[in-house]
Amino acid sequence: MAKVNPIPQGLHSVTAQLNLDGAAEAIAFYKKAFGAEEVMRAPDPSGKKIWHAQIRVNGTSVFVNDAFPEMGSAAQPATLWIYGDDVDARWKRATEAGCQVKMPLMEQFWGDKMGVCTDKWNVTWCLAQHVKDMTPEEIKKAEQAFIASMPKK
Repeated sequence: MAKVNPIPQGLHSVTAQLNLDGAAEAIAFYKKAFGAEEVMRAPDPSGKKIWHAQIRVNGTSVFVNDAFPEMGSAAQPATLWIYGDDVDARWKRATEAGCQVKMPLMEQFWGDKMGVCTDKWNVTWCLAQHVKDMTPEEIKKAEQAFIASMPKK
């Protein structure tokens, strides 16, 4: 018998899963906001909810399903990071689609340009682009300068 790869093709050893109220609507939103591609969808027997779906964002798979409290699966927030080129265009797309800005897109002390937004399902999305390679020492020095610049309470 041939050895079966323990990780399904196209997935990684860690795959995020979003348990949401309104998975079908969320998938449509993620297509619009992040350019997600729907890979597959398995509706529940009623056809009103999604037992399991897989979307792909920038080549990374994310599982999306409806919450089923009667089966012990409650809706819960999550935070996902999306790295890639042209973060400005990706940020514009997400916020124009309806994501709410929690932290504006800006260059960060660790070498990324990054911003934080949330969707109506309370999922937090960190959109980022690595823009500067830094040593651990350079990051620490930049962190200290950032902390020193923060307003004192």
